[in-house]
Amino acid sequence: MTVSTAYIELDTKGKTDIVDITSRVDSILKKENISCGTVTVFVIGSTGAVTTIEYEPALESDIKKFFEKIIPSSEHYAHDATWGDANGHSHLRASLLGPSLTVPFNDNEMCLGTWQQIIFIDFDNRPRKRKLLLQFIGK
Repeated sequence: MTVSTAYIELDTKGKTDIVDITSRVDSILKKENISCGTVTVFVIGSTGAVTTIEYEPALESDIKKFFEKIIPSSEHYAHDATWGDANGHSHLRASLLGPSLTVPFNDNEMCLGTWQQIIFIDFDNRPRKRKLLLQFIGK
């Protein structure tokens, strides 16, 4: 069993900025000396999340509208009063999706569907420098 760790760094726009990271994860996987196993993508931070979707403009728009509807950025949150940073909605949105995703791979190919991409969503209310941890486990 081998364990290997790598990182992806992103400059994001905030405000539910959605970034397709599939090709970056795949590129790192191709350099690993592990052919079968899993990769865990983990967000370092509490206002970002990862998931899979069919990455296309209409669905990207739908996701942004969905989160604005269920956790509005204009609402007052207790976190905002505590810290004064007006990003309580960001923390709630990120906690709903979660900070990690695990994807199996075989023969150095991620087991993703034809229209399934890995995305990072930055829910914070401002641009950020983001760091994602990738941990590969396998043989």
